[in-house]
Amino acid sequence: MTIEIKVPDLPESVADATIATWHKKPGDLVARDEVLVDIETDKVVLEVPAPQAGVLGDILEAEGATVLSRQLIAMLKPAPVAGEETAEKPVEVVADDAVEGLSPSVRRLIGEHDIDVAKLSGTGKGGRITKEDVEAFIKNLGKAPVAAPVAAAAPVAAAPVATLVGRSEKRVPMTRLRKRIAERLLEAKNTTAMLTTFNEINMAPIMKLRKQYGEIFEKKHGIKLGFMSFYVKAVVESLKRYPEVNAGLDGDDIVYHNYFDVSIAVSTPRGLVTPVLRDCDSMSLADIEKAIKDLAGKGRDGKLTVDELTGGNFTITNGGVFGSLMSTPIINPPQSAILGMHKIQDRPMAVDGKVEILPMMYLALSYDHRLIDGRESVGFLVSVKELLEDPTRLLLDV
Repeated sequence: MTIEIKVPDLPESVADATIATWHKKPGDLVARDEVLVDIETDKVVLEVPAPQAGVLGDILEAEGATVLSRQLIAMLKPAPVAGEETAEKPVEVVADDAVEGLSPSVRRLIGEHDIDVAKLSGTGKGGRITKEDVEAFIKNLGKAPVAAPVAAAAPVAAAPVATLVGRSEKRVPMTRLRKRIAERLLEAKNTTAMLTTFNEINMAPIMKLRKQYGEIFEKKHGIKLGFMSFYVKAVVESLKRYPEVNAGLDGDDIVYHNYFDVSIAVSTPRGLVTPVLRDCDSMSLADIEKAIKDLAGKGRDGKLTVDELTGGNFTITNGGVFGSLMSTPIINPPQSAILGMHKIQDRPMAVDGKVEILPMMYLALSYDHRLIDGRESVGFLVSVKELLEDPTRLLLDV
């Protein structure tokens, strides 16, 4: 009896998916709950585990194939229960005492290539022969007869290869996530009246605060006091003062949100994603730092869920961690605005008629001019600036 391996139920907003990586090959032994394949959607990567121990049979959909929800993609032959006789056992290619305890894939290779087991040396646990041992033995057998001709031909083949050095290229298909990012960016440019306004912040007060209380904060809460928690707090307070920036357009209607879900742009190996911090107005600085760390870790490991990537009224992106001094971020539809933070850099500034060297950072607010006017956009940005330059305002709500 074989077990069908199917694509999991895809999220409601996802029509299809792509087979990203098969972690096992036909004939490989599989443990229960061991990941067989990664399936990539335009939002998340789904892992398909083995429902029970066994041997992977036929793979029906190769890497790169497009699949649908509940589609059959592979077959799994369950491992026999101890003491149970199976109908397939008599047809094994190699079944003598010499290969007792070897995996089915190893036995198959030995039988196909008519290899004397006594000539094999095992590198597995307890000297057990693995599939890699057999493949290496076969490879070495294949090299022996042709070693001399290949060596003789080498000098002739070397000349034309040298002329191609530095002129190679590689064509790689876009991942589903990258395609989705491209679609969203193009949608934002084509469907919004996007405009960007800038300001700058003196980060010395927050840096002083972090230096003064950072160690105590980490001992009490078990996490470092970063900049992002201050950014989020300042944004939430500013959104309360300028509800248009926290709103969105739905056709001809303006939807005002009375909650504060902030998307945080996170760079991952697969591309940029924007997981959501929900109800930020009720979170402390420590709660925000822990939540961001958790979401960033999930993003890097491809463990973010659709729910964690859905929603959000406003986005914060911090290109400063990569050294960006200034940029114009693109709105994350259907949101109406996005705040870009940048590199903190010492610059000479005029303070009370004197020149001082201060840690300055540029702020950039991109917004949809169809909904947000200049007064609201500039006022919002100034509010963020004032709250960050004087963090006590966050405590006093002034």
